[in-house]
Amino acid sequence: MKRTFIYYLLGLCLIACDDIFEIEDISDNRVELLAPSDNSILNITTPTFSWTLLAEAESYHLQIATPNFSEATQVVLDTMVTVSSHTVSLDTLNYEWRVRGENSGYQTGYTTQSFNIEE
Repeated sequence: MKRTFIYYLLGLCLIACDDIFEIEDISDNRVELLAPSDNSILNITTPTFSWTLLAEAESYHLQIATPNFSEATQVVLDTMVTVSSHTVSLDTLNYEWRVRGENSGYQTGYTTQSFNIEE
C-alpha cells in the first residue's frame, strides 16, 4: 500500500512539474528593432539601441559591426542583455546592428539594421 501511494505521488509530481519545466519555443518569433532605425544617419556618438521585448525571451544577444556583418572589419560590440535597450559609444563610421532573443532552450533569428554616425 505504501509503495502504491509513493508511485502515485511520484506520478502526480511528474505530471505537475511538466508545466514548470516547459520552455517556450521562440525560434519562429522576431525581435522588432526600434532605434536607430534602418539606414538612419545619426549625429551623436552615444546612441541608445532599443527593441521590443519578447514575452518568452530571457535575454537578448546584441551585436554591432562596422561597416556590416557580411564584410565586418570589426565587431565593436557583442553582448548579452536582459533589457530592451543598450547605450554604447561609437566612432563616426557606418554600422550594422542586430539582436536576437534567447531563452534557455531556443533563440530567434537575428533582426538586422544599418545606420551611420556622421559629425
